[in-house]
Amino acid sequence: QVQLVESGGGLVQAGGSLRLSCAASGRTDFRYAVGWFRQGPGKEREFVATITWDGLSSAYADSVKGRFTISRNNAKNTVNLQMNSLKPEDTAVYYCAADRDRLYGLGRSPNLYNYWGQGTQVTVSS
Repeated sequence: QVQLVESGGGLVQAGGSLRLSCAASGRTDFRYAVGWFRQGPGKEREFVATITWDGLSSAYADSVKGRFTISRNNAKNTVNLQMNSLKPEDTAVYYCAADRDRLYGLGRSPNLYNYWGQGTQVTVSS
């Protein structure tokens, strides 16, 4: 079992940056692929980015490619999402999630992830 807690959300103007962090606890190691998802008002939860357990591979949604960067520090049990050049359409609750079954999985479906955080709100004003 692992618990995930997101932080770093807030209100930012369009063109600005935020850095989200996902902290894991409950296991002595952090051998999970981890993904970031988001859910905007009235929308379904959508894939944003994912990273393998070793941090060597990652994947991004087309809508954020080139603007967002996912990274991890397994010594600190954290996964970060650096978000640059933010747009109003990036406004959403952002969730991190862990996939316990696929260390090297770069899954884009929320159904592949077993553990979820409570989410952090990101609001981008125009």
